[in-house]
Amino acid sequence: MRKASLSFFPHLTRHRIKSLTGILSRDYISDASCTSPSSLVSPNHFKPCSKSRGLFYKNKQFQVNPSRNIDTMVEKSPQMSSRQKKAKEKTDLEEAFESAKTPEEMLYAFKNMESAYSETELGLASLKIGLKLDQEGDDPEKALSFAERALNALDKDGRPSLPVAMALQLLGSIYYGLKRFNDSLGYLSRANRILGKLKEEGFGFEDIGPVLHAVLLATANVKTAMGRREEALADLMNCLKIKETTLGQDSLELGKSNRDLAEAYVSVLSFKEALPFCMKALEIHRKELGQNSVEVAHDRRLLGVIYTGLEEHEKALEQNKLSQKVLKNWGLSSDLLRAEIDAANMQIALGKYEEAINSLRDVVQQTDKESEIRALVFISMGKALSSQEKSADAKRCLEIACGILEKKERVSPLDVADAYSEISMQYESMNEFEIAVSLLKRTLAILEKLPQEQHTEGSVSARLGWLLLLTGKVQQAIPYLESAAERLKESFGSKHFGIGYIYNNLGAAYLELDRPQSAAQMFAVAKDIMDVSLGPHHADSIGACQNLAKAYDAMKSYTLAIGFQKQVVDAWESHGPSARDELQEARRMLQLLNKKALGEDPNELPRKALPMPQTSASTRR
Repeated sequence: MRKASLSFFPHLTRHRIKSLTGILSRDYISDASCTSPSSLVSPNHFKPCSKSRGLFYKNKQFQVNPSRNIDTMVEKSPQMSSRQKKAKEKTDLEEAFESAKTPEEMLYAFKNMESAYSETELGLASLKIGLKLDQEGDDPEKALSFAERALNALDKDGRPSLPVAMALQLLGSIYYGLKRFNDSLGYLSRANRILGKLKEEGFGFEDIGPVLHAVLLATANVKTAMGRREEALADLMNCLKIKETTLGQDSLELGKSNRDLAEAYVSVLSFKEALPFCMKALEIHRKELGQNSVEVAHDRRLLGVIYTGLEEHEKALEQNKLSQKVLKNWGLSSDLLRAEIDAANMQIALGKYEEAINSLRDVVQQTDKESEIRALVFISMGKALSSQEKSADAKRCLEIACGILEKKERVSPLDVADAYSEISMQYESMNEFEIAVSLLKRTLAILEKLPQEQHTEGSVSARLGWLLLLTGKVQQAIPYLESAAERLKESFGSKHFGIGYIYNNLGAAYLELDRPQSAAQMFAVAKDIMDVSLGPHHADSIGACQNLAKAYDAMKSYTLAIGFQKQVVDAWESHGPSARDELQEARRMLQLLNKKALGEDPNELPRKALPMPQTSASTRR
């Protein structure tokens, strides 16, 4: 059966386009479907297909008039006309392109085709080369040129089609690799809209499902890189639904997808939401692979992390021990060492400090002197010793860890940044604020070179600003807090509760600098955010309202100050007996404001910054 000419593609009927794109999309989705959708491990998880068989489609009756069919004409006459020769030359060129395996072979075949075909006719071939080049990853600029060329050719009439959606997904993939996330998201969003239109036109799920999965998975990875992890979760959930529709309920691939989604929830500290997906993954892997499989071990280790986040530390230890047993049987020493470190951290959480230290001493003997795992051991040991108030020994452990990590900054920048942030928090807990600040500055210097980690950079900047404010370096704190607010708004939206804390601390800084009007503006923003994200009766929302009253007090706008202070009193009253002390203090401050309004001059009202949420970098990862 001969392959139809490329010139025939623009005139394909809807039925034919659906069938041909099915051939494309089956392979197109193959690589994307096996990637980790959370994109928490590596950007390389987001890749298009490795092959695209069927770019030149077989259709025996591609001409209405059978007498004009090339096959028929070749059989009737041993001598071909010039038109027949041209058609045969095109067929030979197509077959050469189809048989090409390497990028070099494909580019050579494509160059020969350029003189025989128009730019429009080369659209699908350009798409295939772009996919191959993007998969190889060696020349993103060349891949980009073919992707743009494919889109321009396939999208000439402006009508939605699956090949256009695929070209847009390819562009999204390439721009993701180039860390141009906004451009990537734009192309992927357009691809998603086109697939929605095709669905409305009657295309079946078997046609658009595989491409839609690739687009959603890519979108989730881009949003994750931009720090918009909560938004990415919705895309990952839809990816899982697509797989549940297309795969069997006990498919191994479905098991891995459930675990990937659980990991994504863990990355945003949503442990309760992560639990059922991890349990589903464990159920599938136990049934299909048995209790002693590596996949089951990975499920159990993740389950241990989830139980730790839920503060069910005994359950976490139980899962960790089961995981260690399997990892040991399989000889996976690196994974086993990390699981043992996890177990030590669980013991620390349970207050079993000596057990944790003894476990870590055994682990450190199995690590290379300059390895990152060895650094993690000393970080955990420092935490255990600090909890025993053995500050000198804890600091020594942290110094050893830092000595190892500073040699790894170029090799594993993100892991080192996470470790520095964790160490900083330990120094902070020992009231070593100068060292904590220095480590956070080193962390920022690393993260500034990683554009996909701007959300992490924002979080570290917020913590650094808070520490500077806490230690009286108010003027230095402000730029870090302002930078944090802007970066986190881009990542999490303007109403995220963490941004409320930052604006509250900015207000405290401005108030400390005798800039009450600026402080009032910041406190008002903080209150609005916290009222939405936490609720108006949350303790921190009440605190922001209290600070707003203080700012207006400093401006001598007593009517406004009294109004906000009354809101504070009402909010604490709603808490009942559990907030008796807070209510008493709120009423005392209201009395002071009333006295000021009457012309009296009581002592200045106290003010302070809200503490930043205690979230370690290791838990975030």
